[in-house]
Formats: sequence, C-alpha cells, structure tokens
Amino acid sequence: MRIIKLNAIDSTNSFLRQLSAEESVDDFTVVVANYQTDGRGQMGTQWQSQNEKNLMFSVFKDIKGLDVRSHFSLSMAVSIAVFEALKVFQINSLKIKWPNDILSEQKKICGILIENVIKQNKLQSSIIGVGLNVNQTHFNDLPNATSMRSVSGEKFDREYVLQEILKQLTYYFSLVNSKSYHILKNAYETNLFRKDKPSTFKDTNGNLFSGYIKGVSSSGHLKVLVEDGIIKLFELKDVQLLF
Repeated sequence: MRIIKLNAIDSTNSFLRQLSAEESVDDFTVVVANYQTDGRGQMGTQWQSQNEKNLMFSVFKDIKGLDVRSHFSLSMAVSIAVFEALKVFQINSLKIKWPNDILSEQKKICGILIENVIKQNKLQSSIIGVGLNVNQTHFNDLPNATSMRSVSGEKFDREYVLQEILKQLTYYFSLVNSKSYHILKNAYETNLFRKDKPSTFKDTNGNLFSGYIKGVSSSGHLKVLVEDGIIKLFELKDVQLLF
C-alpha cells in the first residue's frame, strides 16, 4: 500500500485524480493531508477542518471488474469500514445516514465523497475521499457536527485511526471484489439511520412529506414507504431527510 502524506493541499481527491491522470496509480494508493484548503463534500458542499486536528484522506481503487449497476456496493463498503473502525475506538451511538455519512449521537462525525471514473459505460477506477472529525471540538456554524474527541472526551492518534480504517477498508473491499453484495447490503441497512422510523423528508420543490425508510435498492436509491403503502425510490438529488 502506497501512502502519500501531504502537509496542505486543496483537496486530496483532486490531488489523487490529477495524479492518476498523469501516471499509472497502484490500487489502494492513499493520499492523506494535515489540512485542505478546498475540501469537498456531497452535492458540492465544502468540508471544513482545522489544521492537524482531523483525518482527511483519499484512496484510489481499481474497480474495472465492478458492474456499473453495482456501483453502490463501493459506497456501502466504505461506510461500513469507517463505521466498524469507529466501533474499535468505542465511539458510541453510530449510524449510517444515507448515502454515506457517519453519525454519532445523531451528529455528523464523518463524510465520504466517492468519485467514479467511467469510460464507455464501464467503471474504471474510483477516488474515495474520507473526512473524519477526530480531535476538533469547535465547529463554526455547524451545529450538527461532532468528533471522536467530542463524543468520547479522549484525544486520538490520527495515524492509528487511519491505519484502522485502512484495515477495515481492505476487508470490505474484498467483499466488493468477491461480489458479496448481500453481506454489504445487510450490514449497511442494519445500521441505517432512521430505518423503520417515522421521518420527515423534503423534495426538490421544498414540499415536506412523511415516510419510513425501508432500505436501499441495489443501485443505491433510498426506499421510502409513503402513504397508501407505496414504496418510492429516491436519488440523492431528489430528497433530503430532515429527521
């Protein structure tokens, strides 16, 4: 496993994407930075982090053997890997918020950004960015953010945390490679935030509606039981879970 350590960079995902465009990158190459000037999250959001307080890294994954229709298995694998790593450090009340945020005590402790490279309708590679709040305790204008230290009261060695996550990723990537999607889906749905609980959602028009999260489809759509016993499928851009 090749690990590239940087002091500061705009974005580890951007760095790794540029590197893979310029040269052949080995599977499971990791780029980790102490600080990001332009960290990115889902749907174009920014990832804020204090210098040398948190864990920000990206992983290059060769996914040539993965069917496009099964791309969400990668997202599930990464989510579960981070989830299980945090359990090792005894971080409590963990849940996975669809599609791949990790919550502790109903606050966001980790964000994951997956960017796939597709050529001629075939998956080629994936750049997986992980932003984990480790030792930061103050989050400006982010009331729903938390960290490992905030939850536990302990200070953590970021290198040790990184190694545990990479260990878990190795195992869960092996399940993707062996096409053990049912194992991933079961683990993911078992720990899905608000599953089978009455929840409120907002659609793209700003309309609110109620429903029950029942799980995810094989393609990663959120399955929501709405009125009249109908299960609807939603993409990330179509719906927002308000709680």
